[in-house]
Amino acid sequence: MVYLNLKALHIIFVVTWFSGLFYIVRLFIYQTEALDKPDKEQEILFPHLTLMAKRLWLGITWPSAILTLIFGTSLIWANPVLLQLPFMRVKLALLLLLYTYHFVCHKQYSKLQQGNKWMSSNNLRLWNEVATLFLVSIVFLIILKNSVDWLYGTLGLVIFAVLLALAIRLYKKYRNS
Repeated sequence: MVYLNLKALHIIFVVTWFSGLFYIVRLFIYQTEALDKPDKEQEILFPHLTLMAKRLWLGITWPSAILTLIFGTSLIWANPVLLQLPFMRVKLALLLLLYTYHFVCHKQYSKLQQGNKWMSSNNLRLWNEVATLFLVSIVFLIILKNSVDWLYGTLGLVIFAVLLALAIRLYKKYRNS
């Protein structure tokens, strides 16, 4: 029963962590674009967006990332056999990359809190999709429990994302010509 409670808490904090990651990058886009606005608009928008980002990042996203790690580690501690399973090793590698993504987001957060842009809003739009790739990959991996099959689903998503990005670029060129 304790194991299932730990698992439920782990899933809850994974959900809130990803929610924070999805929304924080959207706020980064808005903050970056606000810095390009005329002074009067910037004076209104940027402080408000900065406060929203601070509350989300420090109040929800960071605590959720930490609690996800704590409850995930407790699941492995309670069931160390998991570490012998190939899919779990792949999951842990993806989690390492996800935490790297989180730290890069923190760098962006720190820059924007000081009023400095680090990425353009277009690059941030692409960056926002990286969390989706992690989510899809990890969920497929956990559900299929196979260290290879999840790759096909993720690869299909990446190909779809690339085609969608190309279509958007072509449409943008067509619209601007």
